[in-house]
Amino acid sequence: MASKKKTTSPSNAIADPTQSLQTFDLLDLQSYTREKSYASDASKDFHLFYVGRDDVHDILKYVLSRVSVSLYLNMFGYDDAELNEIIMAKAMDPHVTMLITLDKSQSGTPVEKALLQADFAKDPTAFNTYFVVGQSATHQISHTKGFVADGKVGGEGSTNWSTSGEGTFVVTGNPGGPNYKAQNNTQSIFTDPDTINRFQTELIAEHLAARTLQQRTATQPATAKTAPRKR
Repeated sequence: MASKKKTTSPSNAIADPTQSLQTFDLLDLQSYTREKSYASDASKDFHLFYVGRDDVHDILKYVLSRVSVSLYLNMFGYDDAELNEIIMAKAMDPHVTMLITLDKSQSGTPVEKALLQADFAKDPTAFNTYFVVGQSATHQISHTKGFVADGKVGGEGSTNWSTSGEGTFVVTGNPGGPNYKAQNNTQSIFTDPDTINRFQTELIAEHLAARTLQQRTATQPATAKTAPRKR
């Protein structure tokens, strides 16, 4: 089930161009934890958040809405209308370079299919944004769930972008409420430069692999047959 579209909130800075990730600090996100603070010995460049305990939906909004330079994203389950709205606002900004990789097997689900049809109709490629919906280099699902934003902030974990995947808070500031659902998922946010560099490189490689497979499929003759699998 997709998240319902919401008005701009304190975590969503899409309407404020003065907000960016240039001075981002992990401490900016501590208010979205259940405790509203980190432990005194918490890491300065890595923090793990928990769906159903921490406000993962607002954490994602906080980071993504402040992108101003680049976004490299691979997401298995892309089913959140509000996050998609943020992504598309950035996609239509010619100053932001974006590579977005989505999984082929998930793209046919009703909500994701509708989101993507609306997104592609806006021709985001004309604004320096590149989408590919495909598979891994070995024709498996593209299961990565993460991003690198502005070359400064990374995110990765088991969290798919959906209401239950993120445990989207129904009652502002607290988990629970009518129809509240939350999977057992984690979401890390990190700023370690080496991890950022290596993950961004991996996201680019995954995007190129999916695009290459997509192009090969598109140029394959309609009469061609797949060789039988060896058992």
